[in-house]
Amino acid sequence: MQLVRIREAKPLDDYRVRLTLTDGRVVERDLGSLLAGPVFDAIRNDAARFRELRVEGGTLVWPAGGDLCPDVLIWGGLPPVEAASDAA
Repeated sequence: MQLVRIREAKPLDDYRVRLTLTDGRVVERDLGSLLAGPVFDAIRNDAARFRELRVEGGTLVWPAGGDLCPDVLIWGGLPPVEAASDAA
């Protein structure tokens, strides 16, 4: 079994995003608390920059170089133990 990753992403209002996952599920996540640190300054301070997100390598990335861990976006941390052990 392969790890679940992000296939598509649609930016929403208030730094939320709708993610379509490789297993077919669709989830919404609030990214506000994850956009911390200097690499995300422009994204945090300009909604248009936030909307420039794209999916690359199964996770979200922005043109300015910021990216987020797909496991945090999908699971809120590491995948459940059974999902991680199935992938091994």
